Amino acid sequence: MLLIWPAMLVSIFMRRRPLARAAVVGGTAYVAGKAGAKAGASQAQQQQEAAAPPPAPAAPAASGGMSEDAMEQLQKLAELHEQGILTDAEFEVQKQKILQGM
Repeated sequence: MLLIWPAMLVSIFMRRRPLARAAVVGGTAYVAGKAGAKAGASQAQQQQEAAAPPPAPAAPAASGGMSEDAMEQLQKLAELHEQGILTDAEFEVQKQKILQGM
């Protein structure tokens, strides 16, 4: 029986080798597949970011009314009207031009 026992050990290990090899190959393939999927996902994300249009520049915030330049023009226009240099009709026309130019 002593001669049979080592033969049995050899046959057990011989049967297990293909299973162990398959497990190693399968595990390696699984890890490689996960790494490839992760790399592919990051590449796809980079391509989407590159293809996306840049965000539009923010519009300057309105100060809630007229600019200082328009206000100065209106003040000068009012002074000319008070001095009698401009008639009422001329004042209104010029005032509307300034206000529409805002």
